[in-house]
Amino acid sequence: MKARAHITLDALVRMEHTARGITFLPKQPLQSLLSGRHASRLRGRGLTFEELRHYRPGDDIRSMDWKATARLRKPHVRVYSEERDRPTLMLVDQRSTMFFGSIAATKSVVAAEAAAVVAWSALNAGDRVGAVILGDDECIEIKPHRSRRNVLRILGEITRLNRTLPGPANVRDPEAIHHALRRIRHYVPHDALVVALSDYYGLDTEGARLTTQIAQHNDVLAVLVFDPLEGVLPVGPDMLATDGRHQVAVPNSARFAEDYHSGAEARVLQLRNLLRRLRIPIIPLGTADPVVDQLNELFGRHAAPPSVE
Repeated sequence: MKARAHITLDALVRMEHTARGITFLPKQPLQSLLSGRHASRLRGRGLTFEELRHYRPGDDIRSMDWKATARLRKPHVRVYSEERDRPTLMLVDQRSTMFFGSIAATKSVVAAEAAAVVAWSALNAGDRVGAVILGDDECIEIKPHRSRRNVLRILGEITRLNRTLPGPANVRDPEAIHHALRRIRHYVPHDALVVALSDYYGLDTEGARLTTQIAQHNDVLAVLVFDPLEGVLPVGPDMLATDGRHQVAVPNSARFAEDYHSGAEARVLQLRNLLRRLRIPIIPLGTADPVVDQLNELFGRHAAPPSVE
């Protein structure tokens, strides 16, 4: 099977319909990856009844439920959750490291499709949507707005950068992902949903520092885009690797394959440890299966109910 190398704007626009069943709001299915871990809610007088509980010192007296208090003979208050408008800002990686796929699609295509789902889902929820789209030699910044036109602009720029892969050899800036994180920090200082869709190559100590600053006052989701071949290298004769300009023979040895696998594991472990400390959920998306199917599975839409045994 030949991997899909590029995406089209029409394909990203059509994902508006498939995104309707996926939400990034605090309320999640029980089996969802985000259940209980991704809540941005205001407690107090609001729109949706949350719970009836015992009065605690400091509770607003106006939230007292006098009927329940009289019936239960102890002070009780009604607690509400209040949804608030928040911007959703995406970091969409379309650098050369993303132009790789060994099965069904390149990582850049997977990131583009997942970004479309995030954008349409946020717009359907009434949130503002913006993006920082990262390429090899440019970084597109689109401020968050609540409009279909803005989403279409975001998807158009993602498509444009995606179509330039591969292009003429560019000087890869190792600081590019850090520049993108700084722009995100500028646009959403607090109370936003930040969704980073990348393979995270080039993220180092400075990137960890910037991510920490963003996560202090925002909800952050890390979408880790990967290809199976990046973790496990098959051993076989006459294997060649190329970056489009240079070509090298891959050693046909079990030792080399083991070292390759160990190096990949170490990189992912370092990223996981960083995000775990910041309590940032990781959403792994591979290049072998359709993006929407993977998101449905991760978010628990088709998961079986928990066992009661």
